[in-house]
Amino acid sequence: MKIFKMYQLAALAVLVLSAGSLTGQQAKMDGNTKMVGGAAMYPTKDIVSNAVNSKDHTTLVAAVKAAGLVETLQGDGPFTVFAPTNKAFEKLPEGTVSSLLEPQNKPTLQAVLTYHVLAGKYSASDIIDAIKKGNGKATFSTVNGAMLTAMLKGKKVQLKDASGNISTVSISDVNQSNGVIHVVDTVVLPVM
Repeated sequence: MKIFKMYQLAALAVLVLSAGSLTGQQAKMDGNTKMVGGAAMYPTKDIVSNAVNSKDHTTLVAAVKAAGLVETLQGDGPFTVFAPTNKAFEKLPEGTVSSLLEPQNKPTLQAVLTYHVLAGKYSASDIIDAIKKGNGKATFSTVNGAMLTAMLKGKKVQLKDASGNISTVSISDVNQSNGVIHVVDTVVLPVM
């Protein structure tokens, strides 16, 4: 009987300790922290520091490194980044990504990546408000200097690139210490 009670006490202690550590994890996962690619995106970390943990953004991270944009996207910003997933990059014609990652194509890679970035922090509601004010469309100047058009399909924000390709925001308002990320399902391309 005493042994059974000792096991009960030990089990209770384990539950209490587990509950304490869960509370600690929940404190880290506040209302502004979102999960992207199986990883928590902490609003206290910069864009690159968070993105490297997302298993859905390994291609984007490799591209940012190859383009020499890590330091820029770790800077003060603020930036709004439309972050294509690995699946988004897979939609490009075969060989495109590997070609863009070659050192001689660094300027082209930089142009593609900076076309996914806006100077300033634009939440989903900011973008939607601009779309409503623009009677269904809003045009944004990207860091690349080219224009990107935003519109709504139902309640989802979509982006239209210079060639008319459409990308849909799948996860919005992933806040960062130096801006915000909106995850997109298609790579948008400037006119090259």
